Amino acid sequence: MTRDIAVAVASRSFSRHETLRRELQARYPRVTFNESGRSLSGGDLIEFLRGHGKAITALERLDGALFGAVPELRVVSKYGVGLDMIDLPAMERCGVSLGWTPGVNRRSVAELVISSAIALLHRAPVASREVVQGLWRQLVGRELTGRTVGVVGCGHVGKEVAVLARAFDCRVLANDLLNLSDFYQRHDVRPVDLETLLRESDVVTIHVPLDRTTSRLIDAERLSLMRRDAILINMARGGIVDEAALERLLRDGRLGGAALDVFEQEPPVNRSLIDLTNVLVTPHIGGSSEEAILAMGRAAIAGLDAARSPREHGLV
Repeated sequence: MTRDIAVAVASRSFSRHETLRRELQARYPRVTFNESGRSLSGGDLIEFLRGHGKAITALERLDGALFGAVPELRVVSKYGVGLDMIDLPAMERCGVSLGWTPGVNRRSVAELVISSAIALLHRAPVASREVVQGLWRQLVGRELTGRTVGVVGCGHVGKEVAVLARAFDCRVLANDLLNLSDFYQRHDVRPVDLETLLRESDVVTIHVPLDRTTSRLIDAERLSLMRRDAILINMARGGIVDEAALERLLRDGRLGGAALDVFEQEPPVNRSLIDLTNVLVTPHIGGSSEEAILAMGRAAIAGLDAARSPREHGLV
């Protein structure tokens, strides 16, 4: 019976949200929330999950050692869409089911992408800093309208970005492993190889998952293909972009700017990158609109009952 199963909510964001707490407890009365205010990992996470048959997690890392240490845990439902923090083959081997709804936060992320592109093109971050520092000068920026936007990874978020960019009369290029010809034709999007996209785009925005095939996908060599005045946006996962190479190009004036919502290490420790005036940084808030939080939370609650094996999801 559902009401007899204990549920652990490791996510701090979910645990703080009164509406989500109330809706979860209406279905599962035996719930343990993460009230510590800390991101749980390693032994602390194992201890928190012990005694629970189901769990809701966000950015917590789940590996084979954890699944082995908590054999009573049979279902993990994902609060959010990224899966790079879960060892999916280990999850499959240990017989743990996954609740997962891809794309549930796509509009929130896409809006942040478009707003960041506009801010960087209009040089808003540096203008804001100058005003705060007592300098008053009118910087000349550029409009997003009519520019070329390159979307790397045309999944749920990438598609949403492409549609919003077309509303600004942008020429949209896309690169994806899948054949998305119907979508491309319907929205006047041109599929190209990654190198062509990098060379031709005014704005490059990244929307691929982080795995062994995408780690450092945007490395020094590929960054060097971009136009000197181009903007790079990463709202996907840290580790997809070579941060050291990105910093060098930005510092040397060989790239116009960057908007980063994700980093290899969070919070970021590389101050020399985030202190650059042509960099706009946010603390992994792409999917953190109130609307997206509710949608992700409700999807996670539903996923506790609708969970399937990673193999059934087509993930392993």
